[in-house]
Amino acid sequence: MKKHNFYAGPSILSQYTLDKCVDAIRDFAGTGLSLLEISHRSKEFTAVIEEAENMFKELLDIPAGYRVLFLGGGASTQFCMVPYNMLNKKAAYLDTGTWANKAIKEAKLFGEVEVVGSSKADNYTYIPKGYEIPSDAEYFHITTNNTIYGTEIREDYDVNVPMIADMSSDIFSRPVDVSKYALIFGGAQKNIAPAGVTFVIVKEDMLGKVDRVIPTMLNYQTHIDKGSMFNTPPVFPIFAALQTLKWYKELGGVKVLQKMDEEKAAYLYDAIDSSKMFVGTVKPEDRSIMNVCFVMKPEYKELEKDFIDFAGTKGCVGLKGHRSVGGFRASLYNALPLESVKVLVDAMKEFENKH
Repeated sequence: MKKHNFYAGPSILSQYTLDKCVDAIRDFAGTGLSLLEISHRSKEFTAVIEEAENMFKELLDIPAGYRVLFLGGGASTQFCMVPYNMLNKKAAYLDTGTWANKAIKEAKLFGEVEVVGSSKADNYTYIPKGYEIPSDAEYFHITTNNTIYGTEIREDYDVNVPMIADMSSDIFSRPVDVSKYALIFGGAQKNIAPAGVTFVIVKEDMLGKVDRVIPTMLNYQTHIDKGSMFNTPPVFPIFAALQTLKWYKELGGVKVLQKMDEEKAAYLYDAIDSSKMFVGTVKPEDRSIMNVCFVMKPEYKELEKDFIDFAGTKGCVGLKGHRSVGGFRASLYNALPLESVKVLVDAMKEFENKH
């Protein structure tokens, strides 16, 4: 039975990426060695990391003055690296969910943090609006897609201070005006590669402005100076990331991906909105196209586990919602085909008809 992978992360990868990775594990670039054992200093892998940075720049139309880094530690390490490198006295944060909240906690170790807006009181069912960003903030931090709660910021804000974004789970799902950001970061395990590498897009002239001494490994300049090779980088995930980026380019680029993602999300949201059994958990204007969260209506709540089991018989896996929300979460990342969404919707309709 074909599996339809709705896991939130690590998550589905394209068959193109999987095939290229399998080949490279057996024999990387004709070296007779596996990708898993090749030296990161070899000319063959150096070419991979350089091409991956260039592909990032090409696909996202990154302007001059920015560098793309490939680091370990996950996006969670960026929660402290950002303020370590950029927060002297005060920063502004928008609280839109669990990961934003964790970033706020880390930033408070380095300076004053003003939370300019939060939807926590309403279980993060919307993106806060109508807030003011203090003019003396050294940066404004947002989390563009909230995987647990299913909300998303699908625009590039115009703000009066440097902006930093955690785009772990929606990077490459829409064109981004990178020039509006001082730094963009994210874990790769949603739309790019297996877990193990974190991407950072940083504007170089934003660095070197804090008073504190920064530990070597937590200093962005260290990794810029060494081309992400100060220490041994996560070789396999970086190679996988490059294959995914090549696949994106073959498909036609980010605008094509955006159209595909919006079509998938609209198909599933339409099914939810027309259902007598299922209901969405997020205000429609702030719905994520990457992570669709929904639940059973109260009168059918006891059937939630039954539906998970039923969907499993159709090959749909990874649908259980996060414990903070409950119900179901269907992650529709770039590599997930529309066919899988249609299988899920058919399963929803069949289950509803039976009950």
